[in-house]
Amino acid sequence: MPRPTQAFIDLAALTHNLSIVRKHAPQSRIMAILKANAYGHGLLHSASALKDADGFGLLELDAAICLRDAGYQHPILLLEGFFSTEELAILEQYRLSAVIHHAEQIAMLSASKHYNIDLFIKINTGMNRLGLAPQQFSQAIGTLIEKQYYKNITLMTHFASADEPDEEKNVLRQLQYFAAITKEYRHYPRSLANSAAIIHYPVTHADWVRPGIMLYGASPFTDKTAAELDLQPVMTLSSRIIATQDLGIGDRVGYHGLFQTVEPMRIGIVACGYADGYPRHAPTNTPVLINNQRSRLLGRVSMDMLAVDLTGIENAGLNSPVTLWGKGLCVDEVAQSAGTTSYELLCALSARVEKTASL
Repeated sequence: MPRPTQAFIDLAALTHNLSIVRKHAPQSRIMAILKANAYGHGLLHSASALKDADGFGLLELDAAICLRDAGYQHPILLLEGFFSTEELAILEQYRLSAVIHHAEQIAMLSASKHYNIDLFIKINTGMNRLGLAPQQFSQAIGTLIEKQYYKNITLMTHFASADEPDEEKNVLRQLQYFAAITKEYRHYPRSLANSAAIIHYPVTHADWVRPGIMLYGASPFTDKTAAELDLQPVMTLSSRIIATQDLGIGDRVGYHGLFQTVEPMRIGIVACGYADGYPRHAPTNTPVLINNQRSRLLGRVSMDMLAVDLTGIENAGLNSPVTLWGKGLCVDEVAQSAGTTSYELLCALSARVEKTASL
């Protein structure tokens, strides 16, 4: 029998979540974000469920080529653009779009004869990560237009804090800054909104929206659950109990004995650990489901195993099913308990975890 740790990918949930994006932004084109192996869900599985999106966004050139080879004709955007002049011929061959976020990329275009590429010009309006500085924008777009180093141009930026409930002022400041910088080029399409902005700031929707985490059934907010946003979990990470232990008072569990009993109790050992992508730093009391009943993690997570509390769990024992996150237990709740985000948990899923996708 194979090791019982597996991830079930609910493609119907992914398609449903795309419909929620469409409901929030009915006038915008949707650039479904598939970076990091579709947030750990599997590139081709996810693309099949998101085929009604208007385009795909990712970082990895090989993944973009994989989508083309699989027959997808959608616009495909490389979110970090290109890194060498050698890549430009590949972008043209596979009809890939690229983000321009620094002047060196324009110099690469100048050194190349491959201009038949759709470009998204990214402007830094406050995220201070990628993007042309506002004072660089006019010269950059002027050069691109003069030299005709493009097929089509779209203007874009990225919001730093659209997911924070008390950051509306900063979101609107970035939006106004972007509008002021690009006012002479208002005829070009625009792409602004990530998942949080799609939901909370309709004014940002523009021509293209770029949903990421919401597609995969997690909330982009700390104050609203995925269920409250009508988002369905796509990935369910599950395993089984492979051993049980009956403990007395004062017994310690796991490495360094971070959990110690205060009364006799029964625990289960689950075939899942940080080598599978479960967070090592998840503390005691992180929620799990055993036989679809709520329980908790105990002690330190090991490379291949973790311990759970069987107290009060009916019929719990060897081979009992365990849900680490997903259907019935939102990944956001596990992430919050572990002091991280759902983005990290989903993307960190190990390659050794078998994925099964189904409608």
